[in-house]
Amino acid sequence: MDLIPRALQLLLDKDMIGFAGLWAEDGVAEFPFAPPGWPARLEGRAAVEDYVRDYPKMLDIQSFPKQVVHESTDPDVLIAEFDAEGVVVATGKPYRTSYIAVITTRDGEIVSYRDYWNPLLAQELA
Repeated sequence: MDLIPRALQLLLDKDMIGFAGLWAEDGVAEFPFAPPGWPARLEGRAAVEDYVRDYPKMLDIQSFPKQVVHESTDPDVLIAEFDAEGVVVATGKPYRTSYIAVITTRDGEIVSYRDYWNPLLAQELA
C-alpha cells in the first residue's frame, strides 16, 4: 500500500488539506501520549483538517530519512515508523524526531490513526 509514502509526501509539500483528505469522513486520529493542552482524539476528517491546517507554520518538515511500513495480519492495519527532519519555524532550531503510527484503513481511507509521538516535543513548538 502506498498510503504512507503518499501521506509523507503531502506533508513535505505542505499540502495539509490533501493530508487530511486521506481520512474517511468519520475517521479518527488519536494521540495516546498527548500532553496537557493538546488534543488526545480528533473525530472526523474536518477535525483532522482543523488540527493540521497550521502545522507548516510550526514545523518546516524537510525530509523523512527513515520510512518503514510493517504489514499486520489484518490487511487493513499497518504500522508505520518514520523519522521527520526539519526546522522549528518560531526558533529556527533543527527538528528531528521519530514517530510510530498504527493505521487502520477502509476502502483506501484512514479510519483510525494512532500516533505515538513524543509529548516532550510540544515544549519546543510552544
